[in-house]
Amino acid sequence: MEKAYLCIDLKSFYASVECVERGLDPMTTNLVVADPERSDKTICLAVSPSMKALGVRNRCRVFEIPKNIQYIMAEPRMQKYIDYAARIYGIYLRYVSKDDIHVYSIDEAFLDVTSYLRHYHLSPKEMAVMLMNKITEEVGVRAACGIGTNLYLAKIALDITAKHSPDFIGILDEESYRNTLWEHTPITDFWRVGAGTAETLAKHYIFTMGDIARTDEDALYHMFGIDAELLIDHAWGREPVTIADIKAYQPKTNCLTSGQVLMRDYTFDEARLIVREMTDALCLEMVEKNVATASLTLQIGYSNSLHVPAAKGTASLDNPTNSDLTLIPAAVQLYDRITDSSLLIRRLNICCNNIVPDSGERQISIFDDPNADRSKKLQKAVLEVKKKYGKNSVLKGMDLEEAATARDRNRQIGGHKSGET
Repeated sequence: MEKAYLCIDLKSFYASVECVERGLDPMTTNLVVADPERSDKTICLAVSPSMKALGVRNRCRVFEIPKNIQYIMAEPRMQKYIDYAARIYGIYLRYVSKDDIHVYSIDEAFLDVTSYLRHYHLSPKEMAVMLMNKITEEVGVRAACGIGTNLYLAKIALDITAKHSPDFIGILDEESYRNTLWEHTPITDFWRVGAGTAETLAKHYIFTMGDIARTDEDALYHMFGIDAELLIDHAWGREPVTIADIKAYQPKTNCLTSGQVLMRDYTFDEARLIVREMTDALCLEMVEKNVATASLTLQIGYSNSLHVPAAKGTASLDNPTNSDLTLIPAAVQLYDRITDSSLLIRRLNICCNNIVPDSGERQISIFDDPNADRSKKLQKAVLEVKKKYGKNSVLKGMDLEEAATARDRNRQIGGHKSGET
C-alpha cells in the first residue's frame, strides 16, 4: 500500500490565536504579535495572513512595517499558544494514534494516515479537509496541509504547493514532484536547503533540484560529504525515514542548554551574575530530571557593535553532579578564564554536556563539601515550592540585583512572555 502522510500547518498561528481571542477573523484582520515593551527593532513573532497579503513578511522587525498600514499589536502569550496547540493535538488524537503523529513544531505536525483511510472511507485529501475543518470549527484557526507519499514530499507540498492552492492543500508523489518542482527556484524554498548550501551549489552552476539530480553524485559527495546523501534523495523526492523511525531514535549523548540574548550590552561583572543565574537554573532542572553532568561549556557573545568572535570554553569536573555548590563556582571560574573583561557582552549560552542519570552514589573524599547533601535536599524543596506556587515564588538574593534577568525569564516561555502573571 502506498504511504500517505499529512503535514498540517496552522496558518500564522500566534496571530490567528490573538485574532480568535478578540473575536476577529484571522484572515482579514491586520495583527502582529510583538512585545510593545521592547524597541521597534524587536521581531514580530507572527503577522496575520492579511498583513502578509499587504507585503509584510513574517518575522520582520516592527520598524519594517510600512507606516501606512493600520494594525493591532498583540503582546506575546506563549502559554496561550501552547494551550491552543494542545487542543488541536487533541483533535488529531480522535482520529489518529499518537504513534502515527510527529509534532514538528508548535504549529506543525506530520500524520501518517495510511492505515486510517480505509477505516474512515476517505482519500488522503478528504481526510486532510476533515481535520482542517475540525480545527477551524472548534478552535477558530485556519490550517494548510501538504499531502505526500513520504515525509519529505508532504513537507514540500505544504511549503511550496499548498500556499498557491485556493484550498490551502498541496499534493505530491515522486513523479509529480519531479514534473512540477524540479525547476522551481529559489532552491532555498526546499526543506533543509539553507543559504550556505545554495551558495555552494551555485558555485557549480547548480540552481534547482533537477540540477542536483542530474549532477554526478561523486561531485556532490566531494562538495558536501555524507550530507550529499540527503540532498540527492530529496532531489529525487525520496525519503526513507518514517514517523516510526523518528520515535525510535535514541541520541548517543544528551545535554541540557540555556541561552539568552540580553536586552542591552552588559558589563563583565553584570554578565557574570547572569552566568550564575543560568547555571543555578540548570542545576534545578537536572535535579528535577534526576540527571548530572561532569562537563560545562560556556559561550560568550560580545556586543553586536564590536564584531568580535565569541569566546568559548569547557570546564571538566571529577565526577558528575547537579549540585549548585559545585557547578556555579565552576561556571564562574570558566567565565572569568575565557571572557575579555574589557568588552561588553550581549549573548550567553551554557551547556551541561553528556548528562547521565544521577545515581545518588558518590565516592566521599576529604575535599567534599559537607553541605552537599543538605544542598540537594534544599534544591528538591525549592522545586516543589516552584511547582506549586510558580517559578518566582522562591528567589535567591542574586535574582533581585538590578542586572538580574531570572525573574523576567521565569515569566517567559521560549524567550517570550508566557502571558501569565
